[in-house]
Amino acid sequence: MQPLSLRVIRDEHQALSAMLRSMAMLLSQSHREGHLPDFDVLRSMLFYVDEFPEKLHHTKESELLFPRVRERAPELAPVLDRLEQDHTRGEHAIRELEHALLAFEVMGEARRMAFERALDQYTRGYLEHMAVEERDILPAAQKHFSADDWAALDKAFEANRDPLTGHEPEEGYRPLFRKIVMTAPAPVGLG
Repeated sequence: MQPLSLRVIRDEHQALSAMLRSMAMLLSQSHREGHLPDFDVLRSMLFYVDEFPEKLHHTKESELLFPRVRERAPELAPVLDRLEQDHTRGEHAIRELEHALLAFEVMGEARRMAFERALDQYTRGYLEHMAVEERDILPAAQKHFSADDWAALDKAFEANRDPLTGHEPEEGYRPLFRKIVMTAPAPVGLG
């Protein structure tokens, strides 16, 4: 049976991928229809990325998963170093993307392409990051981790409770997720 933490990690990767694809679809739709996108929804979507994947998911990978893999599979040190650098740059990258969105909202079409390029770059980097984790890190963990390792990881990752992975949002996050689900395009929303 697959450890709970592996399922949570993969589910969170899928949720983030869906969120990033939905943002790109929202931009494409607005471009095709000749109007500005719903900036409120885009801000909400970026806030989700900052609150859940950046703060919860990455923290647990960096503090719990990666050190164990580094210890048990030292040949993966260069891969882990790169993934850690990605995590370290994550907060700065999301701030740059939020700034590019604000510039687009305030300055209009003159800043659309800059935001779209920034989102595309962010998305490509994030998708590659998750692919490396799933291709290299998770199989190494499955090969080398003990039952105690999995118990510790399962306990930590189970607490994440990302609403886009099927959990009920905490009270404070309900308006955020209602807005995203009701307005954003599929695969995240119904809009």
